[in-house]
Amino acid sequence: MLLVDPSPIFSKVYPSLVWSAEQDQEEKSVCLTFDDGPHPRITREVLSILAEYDFKATFFCIGNNISKYPEVVQELLKQGHQIGNHTINHESGFGNSTKNYVKAVHDWSNEFRTHLFRPPYGRILKPQIKALEMDYEIVMWSLLSWDFKPGLNTTRILRSMKKKTKPGSIVVFHDSEKAEKNMFSILPEYCEFLKEEGYTSKAL
Repeated sequence: MLLVDPSPIFSKVYPSLVWSAEQDQEEKSVCLTFDDGPHPRITREVLSILAEYDFKATFFCIGNNISKYPEVVQELLKQGHQIGNHTINHESGFGNSTKNYVKAVHDWSNEFRTHLFRPPYGRILKPQIKALEMDYEIVMWSLLSWDFKPGLNTTRILRSMKKKTKPGSIVVFHDSEKAEKNMFSILPEYCEFLKEEGYTSKAL
């Protein structure tokens, strides 16, 4: 059984991390997020889908991909989306010293700046959190699409995501080649569900 909503468990272990977005009174929104880009084709296709619904999103980008495709980052920023730091080369906090991990975060990009950081794989240790939280808002998630998983039953995951969506949910997709088949199977229908239920999506 794939855990779509890990936040009730892990938010108690890491309470200083961001697991859901604050809502204004009478607001009904979620935060769609995309990890591992930018990708010159996939990210642009995602932007087209988001534009259909007038949804805004946050893209947690890998530094090496930004260096390859800075024009894609410029495009998404111009369209009102937000970017976040996802380390320079998708480094895991597990098995990495705090010094090396912090360097992978700070070396992320010379061209762009952000106050948002998401640890790849969600793997980060408490000393690393302490070293980064003065400079970054460390963003986790409340709903995981599992789009990176081969052989995913997208119908079942989508049904579970719809059931667990609530105002303030931070939802994770991946704009990567590994995840694109599943992601594009889930994202349009999920966006349509949000629209029908009166939700919008905002950038963090």
